[in-house]
Amino acid sequence: MPFAYIGIGSNLGNREENLRKALLLMERKGIKIKDVSSFHETPPWGKTDQPPFLNAAIKVETDLSPEDLLTALLEVEKEMGRVREEKWGPRVIDLDILLFNGEVVERPGLKIPHPYMHEREFVLTPLAEIAPDVVHPVLKKTVKDLLRERNQIFLL
Repeated sequence: MPFAYIGIGSNLGNREENLRKALLLMERKGIKIKDVSSFHETPPWGKTDQPPFLNAAIKVETDLSPEDLLTALLEVEKEMGRVREEKWGPRVIDLDILLFNGEVVERPGLKIPHPYMHEREFVLTPLAEIAPDVVHPVLKKTVKDLLRERNQIFLL
């Protein structure tokens, strides 16, 4: 059965409760949660004048195609009250497919691996907890190497 890695975040309301509720709703949609990173509080990215996020990464097992997985995740976001008013704006929940079974997918509205994951410490840090040796299918580097490179950039 295919594995996928999903980034999950919230910066509105009870953030931890939001993350836990999203995991429960995903399971109800037949998405099997196999591993969950610890929760990390991080500053907002892209649009910085908003509350901090609580982020995590999860490993899931699913029979769904990448497109159907995205549909299920968008349904969870909608059920939890997410409203898309502005790019990178505040949100009760955000669910992003980061990686899917080592595949590269480029379709309208769906890009896997996530096009920004290698630039975002708030994605790489929790992902490295649960999948340090997973290889980015385009960059051909492990998650831990991407995180190490990302951190070195900021040390210079």
